[in-house]
Amino acid sequence: MTHDWIIDVLTDLKTFARANAMNALAEQLDEAQLIAQMEIASGAEGGAFGICGELPRNGRVTGAA
Repeated sequence: MTHDWIIDVLTDLKTFARANAMNALAEQLDEAQLIAQMEIASGAEGGAFGICGELPRNGRVTGAA
């Protein structure tokens, strides 16, 4: 199963955020969409490596938002 659906969800959220003058949220969603696209392209599946090349110990994505 592909994870492309998440791109559609993020796009919908960005559209809503921009339509409701939530500009900071829309910018963060742009970043989230970029990261999702990179992870999908890298073939990240299950517990695969994240964008920083490290496997999180708890299975959660970490980093500053």
